[in-house]
Amino acid sequence: MMREERAKLTAQYAAGYAEVTAALEGISAAELDWKPAPKEWSAREVVHHLADSEMIAAVRLRRMLVEDEAQILPYDPDDLARGLRYAARPHALALTLFQAVRAETAQLLEGLGEAEWERAARHPRTGRYPVEQWLRDYAGHAHEHADQIRANRRQWRESGARG
Repeated sequence: MMREERAKLTAQYAAGYAEVTAALEGISAAELDWKPAPKEWSAREVVHHLADSEMIAAVRLRRMLVEDEAQILPYDPDDLARGLRYAARPHALALTLFQAVRAETAQLLEGLGEAEWERAARHPRTGRYPVEQWLRDYAGHAHEHADQIRANRRQWRESGARG
């Protein structure tokens, strides 16, 4: 990956929090908890997912940077949502956590040298998992979920749901 692509992806990663907060702007309590289908997530659950995913991603990156042959483990986001009661917990602290972890990690990314970009971990399903792949995976993650929140809100309005 060229420096320019890394810089672009790092900027996209750093802008993820702003994208999510823009998607949440003016959201009502009813919209926050509305689900388009029983097995899909509400906006509240998306925010909790982003906080947990961000913490996991941040630890993965840090381990890749400091441990030789770091091992990273897969996780099931739906298991976290159920086990950590995403639907029942206030989302404000999760949003703050997402913001802080993402900002700190973006700062770390901006200072990486060439040798650090070459580092990698081992994933049990995919094998070698380099830092550059980490960036590709997480740069657009928040943006995708911001789009999910917007879609939920649009579907909520179109359904005539009010509450």
